[in-house]
Amino acid sequence: MAVSTHREMTRSKRYIYEWYVVGVSMLAYIFSFVDRQMLALMIEPIKRDLHLSDTQFSLLQGFAFSLFYAVMGLPLAYLADRFARPRIIAVGIALWSIATAVCGLSQHYVSLFLARMGVGVGEAALSPGAYSMLSDLFPRDKLGRAVGVYSMGSFIGGGIAFLIGGYVINLLKAQASFTLPLLGTLHAWQLTFVIVGLPGLLVALLFILTVRDPQRKGLDHDANGQPVKVSMAQTLGFIGKNGRAFFFHYAGFSFYAMALFCLMGWSPAFYMRHYGWTAGHTGYVLGLILLVANTAGVLCGGWLSDTLLARGKTDGPMRAATIGALGMLIPATCFTLVSDVHLSMTLLVIAMFFASFPMPTSTAAMQMMAPNQMRAQISALFLLVSNLIGLGVGTTIVALITDKVFGSPAAVGQSMAIMGFCASLLAIALLALGCKPFRDSTAGR
Repeated sequence: MAVSTHREMTRSKRYIYEWYVVGVSMLAYIFSFVDRQMLALMIEPIKRDLHLSDTQFSLLQGFAFSLFYAVMGLPLAYLADRFARPRIIAVGIALWSIATAVCGLSQHYVSLFLARMGVGVGEAALSPGAYSMLSDLFPRDKLGRAVGVYSMGSFIGGGIAFLIGGYVINLLKAQASFTLPLLGTLHAWQLTFVIVGLPGLLVALLFILTVRDPQRKGLDHDANGQPVKVSMAQTLGFIGKNGRAFFFHYAGFSFYAMALFCLMGWSPAFYMRHYGWTAGHTGYVLGLILLVANTAGVLCGGWLSDTLLARGKTDGPMRAATIGALGMLIPATCFTLVSDVHLSMTLLVIAMFFASFPMPTSTAAMQMMAPNQMRAQISALFLLVSNLIGLGVGTTIVALITDKVFGSPAAVGQSMAIMGFCASLLAIALLALGCKPFRDSTAGR
């Protein structure tokens, strides 16, 4: 009886710790999206003070961040597949927090662009390492829910960014600039970056002090019993052998990400320009939508993936993502085209809910396809593709259509509708076609 009780206590402690790791990782993800998403709400004052076009702003929002986020993810993932993942993640958190604060010190376009690149470098350390750790902590049929909870951090962070941004903008609107010791004179939007950036250093400290690197499961060993170290060339070779499965996964989820980032990146500008909302009001409303609709969508996407797997559908993550993309198509296309603001908001809520499905499903599918020694590297390659296509290209195409085709910032809604329709349709087709190759690639794993 005593042995049984001890085992139960041990399992209970392990269960609590596993979900603690999920919680701390989610907290880091929250801070990453607060730092990342804050820029979208402050589009008008930044454009005004730095004299930018929509296209120039889109490069700050998308390309500057996604380029280094994507490229630096590869060497950082290589390290995560070999060394202690919590340490690598903690260093990344500290880097992006400092870079966010530096955004607030930028006085011109180039310096802000470089600071945004620094945010991308730091954030590149988080998800590949976190995905790899969660795959070692949770069995396959529970991974979707664990990743779903972790992924909630993106939308909790995005929601908090809008809420905090709205509050700070309202708080500071009576004063155009501030003179601070050592920092000099800062605009209100610059001070906001400093305020939201520095607390992330505490999260880095929490991560490195309380999270242990979990034992890696399913490792291949050499003749001496040592874990095999896998190079990037070997990882690329594995992807090549399973080319069809990875093509449909990477491409399908990248266009899904394009639709999501279009919604998150340009919705503030649409409601401020089309309906005349203030930045503060826009932050409050969109922040609540992200906190409710997007977090619910992440949880439902993870639950649906796990449920389909439990019912014997071995392509459960791909099926769940296809269902989500189908649900997103009409509301993501139409919410900027209706005249009534309440109907627009209703459609946006539905679009945001379904747009959140790929966060857990893409990760669960990816970890199921990848051997342990390659998980972080394969995750980094996926994030490279999805961020360059979804965030870097997607947000800029919206701006180019607005500036070059319609020739007016007021037409951003039409640009979003075009992008939402095309990206959603491509995501549906690619994910649906990818179900069979995914089943074939994971057979016997």
